[in-house]
Amino acid sequence: MADPKGFLTYDRELPARRPVDVRISDWREVYEDFSQEKLTRQAARCMDCGIPFCHNGCPLGNLIPEWNDLVFRTDWREAIERLHATNNFPEFTGRLCPAPCEAACVLGINADPVAIKRVEVEIIDRAFAEGWVTPQPPARKTGKRVAVVGSGPAGLAAAQQLTRTGHDVVVFERADRVGGLLRYGIPEFKMEKRHIDRRLAQMRAEGTEFRTGVNVGVDVTAAQLREQFDAVVLSGGATQWRDLPVPGRELNGVHQAMEYLPLANKVQEGDLAASPISAEGKHVVVIGGGDTGADCIGTAIRQGAASVTQLEIMPRPPASRPGSQPWPTFPILFKMESAHEELAAGDGERVYAVSTTEFVGDEAGNVRALRLVEVEGPQNGFKPVPGSEREIPAELVTLSMGFVGPEKGALLRDLAEDAGDGFFDARGNVARDKTYMSKVDGVFVAGDMGRGQSLIVWAIAEGRAAASGVDRYLTGDTELPYPILPTARPLV
Repeated sequence: MADPKGFLTYDRELPARRPVDVRISDWREVYEDFSQEKLTRQAARCMDCGIPFCHNGCPLGNLIPEWNDLVFRTDWREAIERLHATNNFPEFTGRLCPAPCEAACVLGINADPVAIKRVEVEIIDRAFAEGWVTPQPPARKTGKRVAVVGSGPAGLAAAQQLTRTGHDVVVFERADRVGGLLRYGIPEFKMEKRHIDRRLAQMRAEGTEFRTGVNVGVDVTAAQLREQFDAVVLSGGATQWRDLPVPGRELNGVHQAMEYLPLANKVQEGDLAASPISAEGKHVVVIGGGDTGADCIGTAIRQGAASVTQLEIMPRPPASRPGSQPWPTFPILFKMESAHEELAAGDGERVYAVSTTEFVGDEAGNVRALRLVEVEGPQNGFKPVPGSEREIPAELVTLSMGFVGPEKGALLRDLAEDAGDGFFDARGNVARDKTYMSKVDGVFVAGDMGRGQSLIVWAIAEGRAAASGVDRYLTGDTELPYPILPTARPLV
């Protein structure tokens, strides 16, 4: 145990965000540096519980009490070994995961939980700075070839595990750069892309091959992929976005979030001088109250929007854990992310319990306003409140309402035809067995494509678990008395 009285002595503390007026003028990450002394105190708050429920909250099974203790003792080298034992990419999860581990922290029953995410990201950032993150090429090669379709966190995790086991892995990505939504869905101010690039350098040195600009199913057919490789991992995500079919949806200026955000990232990559879809000088409305909506808010503010309004159909969530969501479940709480803080500091607002009824256009076919109505909560089926209709200015609208499953393009259609009935589950995701294999022999599924829209930590966990299934398949050890858990330990 780091410090037997740490949880009584120290309060939870996180690094300060840079001042709003400073950070909205650039695209760098929003947090200031956190001193080692402060971090050590945060690690000291871990109680090293007899039953560490943080393990239950983390799909990766991270050894949280162990590396908290190591950080307290300033044994950083051993701390990164413990962290990498269960998590391929802590630099991603430490910045992007909503931390279900913290929601499950025993200290959180009657106090603020341990700042697990902050300790995690400081460990990996120290490891990169010290040069401890080095390539781990396989000791032997198996001669087996594996194709990984999609280079998001699930695909990257599967690829790294399989490469280190000795298989020849090729990752296919239809975009022009590797990273999936990590690259083009997450804004630079939330995670700078240098974190992806330095991890990719490690993976390339280990032997993983990346092929970008390849639309699997079109440029390479499913049949060709299965013929050229001994196994295939589908990790393309749940990229079929949820739409809003109301009058005026066809107007210019109404875009899906994933049409808007990637362009802003391409500007930061140097590919574009300016985004073709820009919020500069416009009244912006963001429909959807989740993380993607917050990303749209921060992006619009940095592009110089005249105003930003965020709409959410659900009522405003409570600030503290309600009785209906007891510990150690993950509660739905009111959050003040950095983008929300920027919204509050400017000419913007978050509006809850409203539904969009129409987009109103001008004579040129551009959206100029949005009509909405207040609604009663989900228990009443979002019934409109009479007399609450109103109109707000809207010259750019982003739809940030989540995703409904994987795209049913040529790749999945062809595989489904080969598989017959049962290739998709009841929710429209790709069905898989306890080894993560689909109904098609040798074709495995990892991440959102199989479980639906979920968290980055689940994507990495499933990528690791699917890699275990692939390895067993390729080595002939396919009879499992139990499911391969997402918390499976590394193959090497």
